[in-house]
Amino acid sequence: MGITERIKEIESEMARTQKNKATNYHLGTLKAKLAKLRNDLLVEQSGGSGSGGAGEGFDVARLGDARIALIGFPSVGKSSLLNQLTATQSEAAAYEFTTLTCIPGTMKYKGSKVQVLDLPGIIEGAAQGKGRGREVIAVARNADAILIVLDAGKE
Repeated sequence: MGITERIKEIESEMARTQKNKATNYHLGTLKAKLAKLRNDLLVEQSGGSGSGGAGEGFDVARLGDARIALIGFPSVGKSSLLNQLTATQSEAAAYEFTTLTCIPGTMKYKGSKVQVLDLPGIIEGAAQGKGRGREVIAVARNADAILIVLDAGKE
């Protein structure tokens, strides 16, 4: 049985299951299985090996009170901004795609810890998976805020 068939099977079981206090745990485990299968399907579609090759580096543990994703085109200063805001040293160079995975950093703001994520650059066609775009978009969706970094001097 393939991943898509298992996803459909779990979705149908969730639709059949009555929602009440007694079935909350069962529905929660089904949701967890569904999330894992969807992640496996995403890795499989992006051409990665199932043993963590394609998704490696994008599964960052949530830390602090909030999560901010730095998103933008390649070489606009996302890594430099992360280095200035946090104590993390993200590699910054003059060539595009220096950052290949998600690099987390933590900063304090008004007594709260904020996790800042440096993501690889977004390129045209990212929603279709070009340039690891699906992974970048998935991380950005789970962030509490998205900071779009632009270079005003670039054409």
